[in-house]
Amino acid sequence: MATRLLISTGTKWEPIVGYSRAVRVGNLIHVSGTTATDAGGKIVGASDPYRQTVQILKNIESALRSAGASLKDVVRTRIYVVNIDDWEKIGRTHGECFKDIRPATSMIEVKRLISPEILVEIEAEAILDSDRPLH
Repeated sequence: MATRLLISTGTKWEPIVGYSRAVRVGNLIHVSGTTATDAGGKIVGASDPYRQTVQILKNIESALRSAGASLKDVVRTRIYVVNIDDWEKIGRTHGECFKDIRPATSMIEVKRLISPEILVEIEAEAILDSDRPLH
């Protein structure tokens, strides 16, 4: 059985809700729904879906690094948006980040996210070529 590695950011919500920022089992890494929070827990770009998506992708990249992976290992993303009319701004950001990687993706409009200022939330899945050890 492969070792299960839990990646935490130390937010107060992880133990309350019972989740990890990311989970690595063998060569598979699943990154939880990620929002545009900075290191202090504040929302970046409260009214700007492009800026929020930039911050989200930085946060996902950080979680992947903690699991021994990088953005190039991402095979799937799921993008949740509160206004599908923002799809071009959000999609442009995703495309700038993943233009050569081109993971499978979905963009889904939802009624709302956990806070009214959060416009976008993204999940990611990555697969490593092998059971690459953590650094």
